[in-house]
Amino acid sequence: MAQGGMKKGILAVVAGMLVVSAAHAGGLERSGYNIDLLFDPSDYAAEATAMYVNPQRELKNVKDTDTTTGLAPVGSPAFGSGGGNLNNRPNSVEDTESYWAPRIGVKAALGDSIDCMADYSQPWGAHTNPGQNWAGANNNIETKVESDNYAATCSYKWDMGPGIVRVIGGAFYQEVGGFKERLVQDFSGVPPILTGGLSGVGRLDLDGDGWGWRTGVAYEIPEYAMRASLVYNSAVDLDNLAGTIDLRDVRGPAPVNFYGVSGSASMPDSLELKVQSGIAPGWLAFGSVKWTDWSQLQVLEFCPAGGGSVAQPCTTLDLLYRDGWTVTGGIGHKFNDQWSGAVSVTWDRGTSHGYGSQTDTWTFGTGVSYAPTQNVELRLAGVVGIMTSGSSGPVTFDGQVIGDDVSYDFDNDFVGAISTSLKVKF
Repeated sequence: MAQGGMKKGILAVVAGMLVVSAAHAGGLERSGYNIDLLFDPSDYAAEATAMYVNPQRELKNVKDTDTTTGLAPVGSPAFGSGGGNLNNRPNSVEDTESYWAPRIGVKAALGDSIDCMADYSQPWGAHTNPGQNWAGANNNIETKVESDNYAATCSYKWDMGPGIVRVIGGAFYQEVGGFKERLVQDFSGVPPILTGGLSGVGRLDLDGDGWGWRTGVAYEIPEYAMRASLVYNSAVDLDNLAGTIDLRDVRGPAPVNFYGVSGSASMPDSLELKVQSGIAPGWLAFGSVKWTDWSQLQVLEFCPAGGGSVAQPCTTLDLLYRDGWTVTGGIGHKFNDQWSGAVSVTWDRGTSHGYGSQTDTWTFGTGVSYAPTQNVELRLAGVVGIMTSGSSGPVTFDGQVIGDDVSYDFDNDFVGAISTSLKVKF
């Protein structure tokens, strides 16, 4: 039988493990949402976490499948925005960039029944940067998405049977922004005197914000270090998503080549079940299952006021995601009053299915918690994993062919992550 005191160290390291194990989930997920601090038994607690993730996705056998060029006469078969024939460029490239994901939170007990927490995190993000010197530059040179999330969450608890029931509710405000650059016209081989030094690169910038909410329920039996929680996080509607299209390096500095666009998108809702329980003196089993509604992000269109035209065309972000599923299981052990450790395995279903490179990911993690005093906890967790192989090419969505500009393959690739955190409680 597990003792109540064992949870002080093991639950700390498990909380860190669950965060870092899902560090490279599908879609645009980075750190996602996490409210584990709300369950801390202390009256007051503050926590700061920094996570570094290093995915190493390499694209191979790249082929430019849209060789149209804007230099051809309008209306001719060769006219288009495919960037030209890029198949003389390298057909393999490193696609992904490493990133940091911070989280800061504070928790306070308001009497015997109410706990509240406030936190800042960066739940969503993406950064691919294959550069301009590859055969798929007409699809992507660099894409970056960033987010800031400010949340407040409270719970009301009461005794029920041998344990405690909690009802959870909260709200969050989110800011999301980013850009994408791609080669609209290949000017290589064209004398600079004829192009005016233009690069041929077009850029889309976007920013938006919105509100979301969460609700959930949890049941705890502290004596056995047992907890089960089910939490739903709503979608965040970015109805004011707006920005600019910059084609001044494609057509020159005329005002018509830099113009505003707008559109809408929704960051996904999610439902997560977490379970953990003592299974023997000093031992804890834990697991989680999370569903994320990434399938609502398909083809996002952004147009100038009044709709697109030849002079000021619309553009799209083609994502074609399917729903994400993340499943984690693991074991934790308390070695003594200061040290605890845990190991875990996570499977994340890839959100790409025929277009894109987000295939299934398997990660294996380990973490350690050190509590030099009753008021301070230090955690360190690490993950290594495999992003499985696959390919990307044209697919049909709502009668429209997506991904007909480039095709490529990729092998099993490595992903690693490390997380460190400090918690102070009193």
